[in-house]
Amino acid sequence: MKNKTVFIVISIAIFLLTACGAKTVTQPTVNTAMPDIIPTPSVTSTPDPCSKENLSGEVTKINDLMRAFDDYSKLAASTPQGQMVQIIPPMQEIRRRAESQDVPECLKSLKVLQINHMNTVLDILMAFMSNPKSKDINQGIANARELHLQYDTEIARLLGLTMVPQPQPAPPSATPIK
Repeated sequence: MKNKTVFIVISIAIFLLTACGAKTVTQPTVNTAMPDIIPTPSVTSTPDPCSKENLSGEVTKINDLMRAFDDYSKLAASTPQGQMVQIIPPMQEIRRRAESQDVPECLKSLKVLQINHMNTVLDILMAFMSNPKSKDINQGIANARELHLQYDTEIARLLGLTMVPQPQPAPPSATPIK
C-alpha cells in the first residue's frame, strides 16, 4: 500500500507541474550550413573639397552667389534713386547667404573678397540713396571694381586659369566730336 501511495503522490505532482504550465527551455538552433556573416563596416572617405577634381564645384557654389549679386548690381546702375529701396534688400539677402555659406579652408580668401565687394557695393548704394551727389560715391565705385577684380583674379588662380583683361570704355572726351 505504501508503494501505491507514493505512486499516487508522484503522479499528482507530475500532473500539477504540467498543468501549471511549466516552461520548457529550448536551445537555439544553429545553422551549420551557413556560416555567420558579420557585416564589415564600409569605409567612406569624405572627398577633399580642395582637391583638383572637386575645387571647381566648390568655387561654383561661391560664384553662383556672386553672379546673382552682380545681376542686381547691374540693375541698380540703371535704377532711379527713389526706387533703389527695391534693389537693396535682395542684394542684402544674397550677401547674408554668402556670409553664412560654409567654404573649405582653401576658399576662405575668395569668400573674404566676395563679402568685401558686396559690402562695398551696398554701402555705395545706400550712400547714393541719401546723397546722389556725394564725392564718396565715385571712390566707392572704384573700390568695388578693384575688389571684384581681386575676386576674379583669385578664382583664376584657384582654377589655374589665365585672365584676359577686358577692354575698358574710353573716358568721355573733353572736346566735342564734330
